[in-house]
Amino acid sequence: MGKIKENIKGKGLQKFFSLAALVILILAFSLLGQNFFSKATFINILDSSYYIGFMAIGVTFVVITGGIDLSIGTVMMCATLIGGLAHNSWGWPIGLALLLIVVIATIFGLINGILIAKLKLPPFIATLGTMLVSQGLGAIIAKVQTQRFPTAYEEAGWFKSVFFKTENGFPTGIIFLLIFFMLAYVILNKTRIGRYTFAIGSNKEAVRLSGVRVDRWEMMVYVISGFFAGLAGIVYAAAYTTIIPGTGNGLELLAIAGVVIGGTSLSGGVGSVVGTMIGVYIMSVLKNGLMSMNLQGQWQTFFTGIVVICAVLLDIYRNKKSNEIKLDNKTESSASKSVNKVLEQ
Repeated sequence: MGKIKENIKGKGLQKFFSLAALVILILAFSLLGQNFFSKATFINILDSSYYIGFMAIGVTFVVITGGIDLSIGTVMMCATLIGGLAHNSWGWPIGLALLLIVVIATIFGLINGILIAKLKLPPFIATLGTMLVSQGLGAIIAKVQTQRFPTAYEEAGWFKSVFFKTENGFPTGIIFLLIFFMLAYVILNKTRIGRYTFAIGSNKEAVRLSGVRVDRWEMMVYVISGFFAGLAGIVYAAAYTTIIPGTGNGLELLAIAGVVIGGTSLSGGVGSVVGTMIGVYIMSVLKNGLMSMNLQGQWQTFFTGIVVICAVLLDIYRNKKSNEIKLDNKTESSASKSVNKVLEQ
């Protein structure tokens, strides 16, 4: 219980630093960039955060348990590729094809959960395997053919206005993201799934010894991660229309970077979807801010890496201080018991 209380304090501290970093970045680019503080830039920041945001929300559950999901990028592209094939070649309505995307991604999440929770494979190895499987499977089923989703001007292109942007430029994607962000927030903070997610990350063995079916709840977080990867696939299709076989590798790192920057501890037990969204927007602001300074994409990658390193160092420092406090309390308690024993004699 003590560790959980410390984790709550640490979660608030990391969120504060992440939010402060976001505000500082916005102010810095407003002063140094060209036309950064404008409506167009604001829309671009939102546009570039949708599919990364969905993947990041889902993988937050996994990282809080102390796990990792390297497959979400290729799973997203695999599911979207098959969804495009269903619409283009199998004659499925676009709505049913979009539903298929979510179903396929969720099934991959379930497979990850079974491999990790039931068969006891290390999360890194299990999700690395499904990453490669999904990357190859999508290309095999689509026969290495690029799939194209309807544009906004086609009859079935209505989904772009729902999940991405209307014809007059209103960013409807932010509403869609906000709805599922609130859903994830409630699940993580107000339900049994959320409580067990934090408990497993804090002390998995203690949870198991208390009689909880750890494998069931651990499997559930990977299912949630897969579900959100499917939602990311819908948004990706709405934003980019063209889906190329064999892609998606590396997108998971952007999502995990957003999670880490937002204050979720890679050692487990600490994290929040609020912090994750702050981390995602830090990366989006970096991308658009550096573009406003006429710096190319490699600078975004470079500075994102620097921010991730700083976030991990902050997490290590927080864990170190937390352990020192616990050790001091334990030492003080032992010393007090010794003094009391001497006095009794």
